[in-house]
Amino acid sequence: MHPIRKKRLTIVLFLLAGIGVAVALTTYALRQNINLFYDPSQIAAGDVPQDVRIRAGGMVEEGSVIRDPDSLKVEFRVTDFNSSVPVEYNGILPDLFAEGQGVVAMGKLNGQGRFVADQVLAKHDENYMPPEVADALEKASKGQHKAGETAQPQSY
Repeated sequence: MHPIRKKRLTIVLFLLAGIGVAVALTTYALRQNINLFYDPSQIAAGDVPQDVRIRAGGMVEEGSVIRDPDSLKVEFRVTDFNSSVPVEYNGILPDLFAEGQGVVAMGKLNGQGRFVADQVLAKHDENYMPPEVADALEKASKGQHKAGETAQPQSY
């Protein structure tokens, strides 16, 4: 092989190896930072990996908010009107957080089936609902009609 061709071939191989390593590192970094959305029915069914950061959303169940008087710990249930999931949060809740309102919580599911949130987002007005939450509630509503149940989700 001619020395110039050999030099070009080694340069091309090093470039390809460098590009491969860069793509692998980028893919690994993105995989670590992605937050997948799950609705309460999926969480209750066990379709969610434990100790992996996810987003869970739905409506705050009426009468489920329990505040610890000595700390910022709050416990509540998130529902899609088909299933509900207990959520534990330690921090200051958004001003618009209320029972019967839509929320998206980010955190991890622990071994006891309890969602431990590190961030809670509340919808910002009476007409807006995060698309994931709206889709989850719509799916749950269709599931109830098929099962013959009469409960209806709140309309906004």
